[in-house]
Amino acid sequence: MKNSFKLNSKIPISSLTHKWIDHKSTLKLISPNNRSNMEIIVVGTGLAGGSAAASLSELGYRVKAFCYQDSPRRAHSVAAQGGINASKNYKGDNDSIYQLFYDTIKGGDYRSREANVYRLSEISSNIIDQCVAQGVPFARDYAGYLETRSFGGTKVSRTFYAKGQTGQQLLLACYSSMSRQIGKGRIKMYNRHEMLDLVIIDGVAKGIITRNLISGKIERHAAHAIVIASGGYGNIFFLSTNAMGANASAIWKVHKKGGFFANPCYTQIHPTCIPVHGNYQSKLTLMSESLRNDGRIWVPNKIEDAISLRNGDKKPKDISEKNRDYYLERQYPSFGNLVPRDVASRAAKERCDKGFGIENNENKEGVFLDFSFSIEKYGKEEENELGIQKTRSLDKKKLGKKIMESKYGNLFHMYEKITNEDPYQTPMKIYPAVHYTMGGLWVDYNLMSSIPGCYVIGEANFSDHGANRLGASALMQGLADGYFILPYTIADYLSECITEKISTKHIAFQKSEEKVKNRIQKLIQNNGSIPVDFFHKKLGNIMWKYVGMSRNHLGLDKAIKNIQKLRYDFWKDVFVPGYIDNGLNYELEKAGRVADFLELGELMAMDALNRKESCGSHFREEYQTKEGEPLRDDLHHKYVSIWEYRENHPISDEIMHKEDLNFTFIKVQSRSYK
Repeated sequence: MKNSFKLNSKIPISSLTHKWIDHKSTLKLISPNNRSNMEIIVVGTGLAGGSAAASLSELGYRVKAFCYQDSPRRAHSVAAQGGINASKNYKGDNDSIYQLFYDTIKGGDYRSREANVYRLSEISSNIIDQCVAQGVPFARDYAGYLETRSFGGTKVSRTFYAKGQTGQQLLLACYSSMSRQIGKGRIKMYNRHEMLDLVIIDGVAKGIITRNLISGKIERHAAHAIVIASGGYGNIFFLSTNAMGANASAIWKVHKKGGFFANPCYTQIHPTCIPVHGNYQSKLTLMSESLRNDGRIWVPNKIEDAISLRNGDKKPKDISEKNRDYYLERQYPSFGNLVPRDVASRAAKERCDKGFGIENNENKEGVFLDFSFSIEKYGKEEENELGIQKTRSLDKKKLGKKIMESKYGNLFHMYEKITNEDPYQTPMKIYPAVHYTMGGLWVDYNLMSSIPGCYVIGEANFSDHGANRLGASALMQGLADGYFILPYTIADYLSECITEKISTKHIAFQKSEEKVKNRIQKLIQNNGSIPVDFFHKKLGNIMWKYVGMSRNHLGLDKAIKNIQKLRYDFWKDVFVPGYIDNGLNYELEKAGRVADFLELGELMAMDALNRKESCGSHFREEYQTKEGEPLRDDLHHKYVSIWEYRENHPISDEIMHKEDLNFTFIKVQSRSYK
């Protein structure tokens, strides 16, 4: 472990409020006539990749966009239901760029880059204007102004939303922009293609190797620059809120070609998910954090009541107010139910570990999210607004339900379809689950990885969230990177490549293709007997048990050993059906991704073991206050951990570098939401 001389974050030296403005003025430009000669590959077409592809092609670059789905509209960005942050201060509650910056830095437990977060905050307002111009149907108040709501970790209302489907609406707008450029021929779209390797020529990224997932054909693609926007790696836990196909293969290929991996241990646990139902479940369903605006979280304060609820002997309405524990309101009175995700998740785990869980699943894990209070409140407000002096309680509930339906209707409908319970009548059951990953490929201020010519944006990079992401910040970062940062910074690099010609006939492409084919051959000809999902589930169990919400030295050490053994067993006995010449092969797709997970999982555990402190989502049991809150060690761990892969060496031989975090504009202090 050492401070690395190789790393240059390229953070401008000027004052924080002028860094981005001054930096843009120093970036080199490319004339419009030359842009059409430049080719850029974009891997991933969610909000980050889609916005980047649309923006770059609008500027005149030729773009090749790749996604493993059948359409960019299938990207997992659609699942970001709750909203997108921006510091417009429409509510007049004293919001500002600084306040958004402060909340995001604090929410990340002072483990994110100050310069990056400030840039994100000052760009945020532009995103809303861009999306409104694209036709995103944001919610509006009675006067027609854009409506906002609150999310965890803030005391202002800055989250813009479209019911409970904000991500979907933003993605449709982004896809419309892409479609316009596809129609012009500026974007060449490669659906159902998966990146299997990054091609490096003379130390610079110049192309990728892909597999056509329909035909099975291995293809070479060259470009002047590569943009990785393939999302996070939460599916390493098997059960997560991510789409089933979401994977880490693209960023892992970049890592093994020399791209440094930063903060791999930072995994966000979302507190508002439908609890695990059974052993044969393949994924978990996210219920938006926005629901915590109007829902109160509680469990019984008597063990016997919790047991009765689990056994079905009692209903939630049978538990009187005095026998309910609104534990977030009790523990964190300043923020109540709107504490950040990591805080809410740990609090739910603590209650369920003590036996107060209300769901009758294997581990008795679950808490209530109750909307009866808001339905009553909104009903009363509607009565007053309509001038109704007195109504029956049932009519008041109908009025309140109508308001709730306008804000969260699709979420309530989805919950009822999955659980067969009406959340208007009975509280939702929720429990934390793996969601977003704050770690990812290391990038400098220009969003370039440690490999020249390879840029990384959105959840695939590490840069903006630190040890924990505040809700409604993922959409903000993805669109900021794609619409307003990368189009400026990539030109600075490409200005040196104007006369460069690239050919897929180069020996580097040939070697990379051979490597990919050999790996596929090894998987299919393995002659094993155990299906891929067996290994993925086993890895997920190890990760959740030892590298999940709570971690300790013994558990992490055990996780590393267990993952090493599981990886050995995988390559010895995994069964992948089909033949090399076959086209469509879902098991082959999964096998390649799980093989990557089995390496990344070890690195995540190594990073968590090395970080001897608790911060944000990284909770080490050995480092906590008397009240059970995370205990940071700013003296020894105020840095980004950056891991370098050593070719032909095991994962355990990776080298860790440090990027020190310097805070000049904000005071580093204990993170408290009490």
